[in-house]
Amino acid sequence: MIGRERAIRIGARILLLNVVDEVLLIHARDPDDPSHHWWELPGGGQEPGEELEDTARREIAEETGLVIDELGRKLWTRESRFTYRGREHQRLDHVYLARTDDTSPRIATQHSANERAGLIEHRWWPAAAVSACHDKLLPAELPDLLLALLEGRFPATPLALTA
Repeated sequence: MIGRERAIRIGARILLLNVVDEVLLIHARDPDDPSHHWWELPGGGQEPGEELEDTARREIAEETGLVIDELGRKLWTRESRFTYRGREHQRLDHVYLARTDDTSPRIATQHSANERAGLIEHRWWPAAAVSACHDKLLPAELPDLLLALLEGRFPATPLALTA
């Protein structure tokens, strides 16, 4: 609608590291434009009444079958506007750090029909591979953010990113 601001969708994501400091990324595409694909951190939209930390844990379980009991600190928020399935969207994602020594799914994935249509794969990535990636990364700054985190140079307070 003209003159009406689109409602922002609040979400949560996890920068999940395994014991060798590889990060878990989801490879997804727009089902209506398969040439538009990207790698992103697992996560998704907050349900009414849900705490952001619970959103992050629920979403990673639904998407990957991994159960994350404990989250670390909030690393950043990222506001973005994008087109998906022919519609304009606005998101505000809160990104949390987590670590796991168990990379085996513990529960069955529970993808929505939309997620099934857009999911390509999920994969663990070493930092060097993230830095060398030529595909679209969300956020685009992910290689630098990941290196700063692994090298102990990440700011103590959460960053505010925009796209």
